[in-house]
Amino acid sequence: MIINGNKFVDHRGELHSFNEFDLSEIKRMYTVFHPDTNTIRAWQGHKIERRWFYCVKGSFEVRTIELDCMENPSIDLDVKKTILEEKTPMILKIQPGFVNGFRALEKNSTLISFSDYKFGENHDDEIRFDVDKWIRWH
Repeated sequence: MIINGNKFVDHRGELHSFNEFDLSEIKRMYTVFHPDTNTIRAWQGHKIERRWFYCVKGSFEVRTIELDCMENPSIDLDVKKTILEEKTPMILKIQPGFVNGFRALEKNSTLISFSDYKFGENHDDEIRFDVDKWIRWH
């Protein structure tokens, strides 16, 4: 799910706003910095936790897959691609039951991740698979 933001530009600079993004569900946030375009973080997801991604610097390719089985998903699942860029105010929401992977498309890119659970609060919720399970990234 995409949450589109608004951009306002004038002589003072640029302002990005997300008036439709309800922060009441958020319990933590962190940033991910990729100094190069070779680093790939994939595939991880959650059974009950939700995540939101926002690119604050550079750009990222984010891939998402809805799993048909948490323990042993099919190899031929639909892989969706979303591009997040600092110049386009947009937040990508990752629902439970999905896995995601991402890589920077520009050097020195930064992504903010928001979560609706505190760190360590939901034990045994994380889902992980090998980076090359569904696609080749390069």
